[in-house]
Parts: sequence; C-alpha cells; structure tokens
Amino acid sequence: MKVTFPHMGNTYIAIKVMFEELNVEVITPPKCSKNTLEIGTKYSPELICMPFKINMGNYIEGIKKGADTIFMISGCGPCRLGLYSTLQREILNDLGYNVEMISVEPFRTLEEIKDFLQKLKKVSNTNNYFKILSAFKKGIKILFEVDEFDNIVNTIRPREIIKGEVDKIYSQFERDINNSKGFKETIKIIEKNKEKLKKIKIDKNKNVLKIGIVGEIYTIVEPFVNFNIEKKLGNMGIEVHKSINSSEFLKEQMDFLPFIHSEKKDIHKAAKPYLSKQIGGHAKQTIGNTVRYSQKNYDGVIHLLPFTCMPEIVAQSILPTIENEKSIPILSLILDEMTGEAGYLTRIEAFIDLLSRRKEFINNEKCLSWN
Repeated sequence: MKVTFPHMGNTYIAIKVMFEELNVEVITPPKCSKNTLEIGTKYSPELICMPFKINMGNYIEGIKKGADTIFMISGCGPCRLGLYSTLQREILNDLGYNVEMISVEPFRTLEEIKDFLQKLKKVSNTNNYFKILSAFKKGIKILFEVDEFDNIVNTIRPREIIKGEVDKIYSQFERDINNSKGFKETIKIIEKNKEKLKKIKIDKNKNVLKIGIVGEIYTIVEPFVNFNIEKKLGNMGIEVHKSINSSEFLKEQMDFLPFIHSEKKDIHKAAKPYLSKQIGGHAKQTIGNTVRYSQKNYDGVIHLLPFTCMPEIVAQSILPTIENEKSIPILSLILDEMTGEAGYLTRIEAFIDLLSRRKEFINNEKCLSWN
C-alpha cells in the first residue's frame, strides 16, 4: 500500500512517522496551496465547507504522486466531517480514481481505539500488535512535541530582537522534517530546533498584545486556509494562542482514560451560561474559550470559521453578547475559496490598531487612577 492523507497544519508529521514506523510507504501530499484549493473546489459540491474542498485537493494531489490508499479521521458528531469520507469516496470513484479509503472514528471510547489499531493493522499488513501499538504511541508523542514546538514559536516570535530569526529556523525545520524518516530522526529534528529557538535573544520586558484564536479546528490549524495568521501576527509583535490544536483535540477525545487530562470540563463550564448543549463541531469550545480568554486578560479574540459551517455560525451569533458582557473585542473572519488575502489582512490590521489604542487608553486610565 502507498498511503496518503489530508493536511491539517503539522498533523501530517505525526501521521507520517506512525506509518513509517510500520514500514508503510507514505505519500505526503504537497503542502496546501492555491492549486490544492482549485482542484478540490472543481470537484466538490459548491456549498460544502472549505476543509472538505482542501481535503479533496490533497487526495487528488496524493493520488497523482502514486498513492493507492487514503487514510482519514471521520465521524465527529453532527459536524459534516462525519460524512466526508462517504461523499469523497463517491467523487473519487466518479473521477476514475481506484483507491481504497480507510476512515477511522475519533478516539472517544476504547472500542474506537481498538478499531483504529485494527485499521492500522490492515494498512501495515502485520499481525504484530506490539509494533502497531508502538507506532501509534510514537505518532502521538510526535503530535504533542510538534504542537509544543509551535507554542514556543508563538511565544518567541513577537519578542525576538533580530526580526526574522524564528522564521528562518522554522523554514529549516520544515525542510528537515520533509527529509526525515521515522521516529528517531524526527524527534531529533524537533529537539534540535527547540534548542535553537531557546537561544534566540528576546526582549523579555516587551509589552506585547495577546490574542486568542478560536473557531473551527481546521481553520485554526491549517496555515494556508487562515493565510498564516500566526506568523503574520507574530511578526507584528503579537503573541498568539490557539484555543485548540491537534494534540488538545486528541486529549479531549481521549479524556475518558484516567491518565489523560484535558481542559474540556473547564471550557464547557465557561460556555454554559451562553451555550449549554453540544451542537456539533467546536461551537461550544469557541464560546468557552472566548470567555476564558477574557478571564485571562487577553487583549482580543479572533474567531475563524469556514463559510456555511453551522456550529460556528451559531457561535458567531453568541459572541457579540460575550464581547459586551466580558469587555473583550472579537473579530470574526469567515473563510472560503473566494476570500481575498488583501481584504482579510486589512480587517486584521484595523482590529490590531483598535486593540493597541484600547490598551493604551486602559493603561492611561490606570495611571490617572493611581495618581
């Protein structure tokens, strides 16, 4: 089997390592690009959400590189993600692509974890459960290490004294990862680049704006879709915190296990006065995390959502109430294939200007009250 899979930020690194540890030939699709989106849009239903279209583009690009098997996560409550694999399989068949699609459920029960391991067994063509479990654990380890690396990047980038040092290290990190194979090589690259980041000279006393990113997980995590918002804000001197990433999503799914601790209960508790029921996708997390950012004195929140995403549309309708009651500015950005980068950046820059002036005003008010 030659396996490919959809991109979602740096999640591909963990998936790549997991399959390489099982001696499966991995066809990593090219990074998401305008070409990916054009291919996916051409063959997808017009009003389906943008993640679906990007995934379709990923699959077709992977197939053209020689993949004969597609591996993806499916089934996520009322979210349309649960229907992706069924519809995408039909589209690929209609296009004449004779590929096998293996879809797995998120790990919300022990049975679903067992099902995932069974599907890994099918892909790797091995009966060695120790090897399968070991590859699974190594993939999870990489997932957490990469997300930690990204968190360090987002903390250092707005404070670096010599501008561009973080971006230079990150570019080399991506090149090295693409040329690596297996767990040992990959973990060494991550650790080496973490050390490089820690050696960057920073202004520890710099008073930076802090912005929380909430919304649908794909639009938060995939840089092509959100026009690399983390990097752009970081280079503007703003510290960015993503409310959810791949490792946190995994913890939320697996927190039924006694040794897994997620922040899901705290997030749902914060959301309860505004949204008490789970309505699918990440709507409840969007509401809860926005409230929590206000409690942690963040300067603002940016809400990212795909066009036609019903859970996030519901969340978007609630956010103005939180904005008024919790006194935290919120900017909602809807993303689809028609979104223009120039207009998108203009709105972000105007929002940042508002936050800067607001923070300056608040600081001046504090100074006057102290005097």
